[in-house]
Amino acid sequence: MNYSDKVMEHFMNPRNVGELDDPHGIGQVGNVNCGDIMRMTIRVEEGRITDINFKTFGCGAAIAVSSMVTEMARGKSLDDAVKINRDDVAVALGGLPDKKLHCSNLGTDALKAAVNDYWKRNGEAHKVVPLEDEHLEQEADQKSACCGSNERGCGQSSSSSTA
Repeated sequence: MNYSDKVMEHFMNPRNVGELDDPHGIGQVGNVNCGDIMRMTIRVEEGRITDINFKTFGCGAAIAVSSMVTEMARGKSLDDAVKINRDDVAVALGGLPDKKLHCSNLGTDALKAAVNDYWKRNGEAHKVVPLEDEHLEQEADQKSACCGSNERGCGQSSSSSTA
């Protein structure tokens, strides 16, 4: 698989890794049984993302995407941040192999989930935006063994049970 120099740079030297203390919004998407989990934490001041960090369990492309999304979102208004889409991320990284395009969905969805969490916490639930892959957002009480996506070669259905 060929990765662009930009993907390799963000994989080898990811920006904004970690988790913010006392974040204003938290977004987590993916499922460990399918291979990728992304968690983003944001700090917001005057409607803008002033700080953003990520933790990603996944492949090199997932790490590069997470790093790039944090760079793209920092300083943006919340309304502009949720407009960042998977194509924007792929272009900013100089392209992604077809088999890794789902990583850009995960990155933008983690960002949107964090912004949605902020809006819900602050009485602005009417602003919540849908995720590109809605089924990926993690709930605290989720017990599904897998997200049910065949896109990542998971092969398990969302109705699978854990032993």
